[in-house]
Amino acid sequence: MKILITGVAGFIGFNFAKYLLNKNFTIYGIDNFDDYYSIKFKVLRLKELKKKDNFFFKKVDITKKNDLKKYFKKKNFDLIFHFAAQAGVRYSLINPKKYIKVNKEGFENIVKNSKNLKNLKRIFYASSSSVYGSRKKFPSKESSKLIPQSVYAQTKLQNELFAKKTLKDNKFDLIGLRFFTVYGEWGRPDMFIFKILFAHKNNKDFYLNNFGNHERDFTYIKDVVKILENLIKIKNFKHKILNVCSSRPINIKNLSDYLKKNLKIKKIIEIKKNSYDVNKTHGDNSLLKKYLKLKKFTNFKIGLNKTVKWYLKNKIYKL
Repeated sequence: MKILITGVAGFIGFNFAKYLLNKNFTIYGIDNFDDYYSIKFKVLRLKELKKKDNFFFKKVDITKKNDLKKYFKKKNFDLIFHFAAQAGVRYSLINPKKYIKVNKEGFENIVKNSKNLKNLKRIFYASSSSVYGSRKKFPSKESSKLIPQSVYAQTKLQNELFAKKTLKDNKFDLIGLRFFTVYGEWGRPDMFIFKILFAHKNNKDFYLNNFGNHERDFTYIKDVVKILENLIKIKNFKHKILNVCSSRPINIKNLSDYLKKNLKIKKIIEIKKNSYDVNKTHGDNSLLKKYLKLKKFTNFKIGLNKTVKWYLKNKIYKL
């Protein structure tokens, strides 16, 4: 089975590719090494993947139609996992046009070029919990009303609508995965856990938004890659949206206090809420459990301690 992973040097793409390579899948990966966060770090991820003979990489920008078309020519992918995107809710305030170009137009380019792949059965594409926006009723179900509050969230919703609209014109299925807050080894350095660890390791101030008074539905990366692997086995999906979450929100203030106590962090400065931050994310994962017969997720403290241990052991982060 030949699988294409876009954004293969990114957090989820890298971990999933590494997992599948160890199971002897043939993996093709593309990435454009965007500088939203450390390119050096992405290169280190790629270096890990290149240790395997069943991995084939090409530097490709999904927004460049001709380059993408050329790459897809004569390819015979069975599955595509589309993770390439411009990440970061807050950065969408600064550069909204980039999000439209990369997230929306880039996804459409992937779908359009996939029409010529004879063996392609399914495209799994990364959506986001951010499409739910600020809510009062939890947990958020796939059928819940969507209130995207940022350009980032809007592009993710537009992708879902595009997938649904074009499904009848495709021979392959389109499955949207609404990822909630994924954490773990090799994680993005701009995310909460690694930012606070970086501050600790480098004796810098850490600014805690909203005084820590919000909750996030954290999902451990090793649970995520197993979920993605199991999704490969399911047939006749057609268009489907799935929440990928543990459904166990964690209070950020409690998490901050836990790290502060165990790592002896002193410089945590509590500040006001960012207007684009939602107070809480809490997804309903019952549909995911139904399809995959999931029984449990990694305990958050176990996953967190493994992440912290990995971070402190590796001197590779530079923000």
